[in-house]
Amino acid sequence: MRVGQTQAVAIVVVGAAIIRDGRLLAAQRSEPPALKGGWELPGGKVDPGETDEEALIREVREELGVEVRLHARIGGDWDLPPTAVLRVWTAELITGEPQALEHLALRWLAPAELGDVAWLAADIPVLTELGPHLEAAPA
Repeated sequence: MRVGQTQAVAIVVVGAAIIRDGRLLAAQRSEPPALKGGWELPGGKVDPGETDEEALIREVREELGVEVRLHARIGGDWDLPPTAVLRVWTAELITGEPQALEHLALRWLAPAELGDVAWLAADIPVLTELGPHLEAAPA
């Protein structure tokens, strides 16, 4: 569900749909206990004074040890109850190979494999909109 344009947003969380050779990078949460083991798109909270894009590049660097270039924004604001929204961009690796620095594991998933991991509820609606981006990626 998307947040209405007039609703105030207290927290913005950004996510990177990192795509390589038609596959999406999924990251398995290590914390908090309620989310541990669930799979998500890498990313995190936007800090005061940061743009969404700056925060996402920083979060990916901290979580995966890589540099990315952001491309298309996917959808609008995805609801993260009670007071946050998720904003997602497609991204490509510029330097480095992703490492699970803050996650339990990482997996590159082909479109047919997206259902093979237990995605966190917040990321599931985003996956549907990512389909065309995965299919358009060179194999």
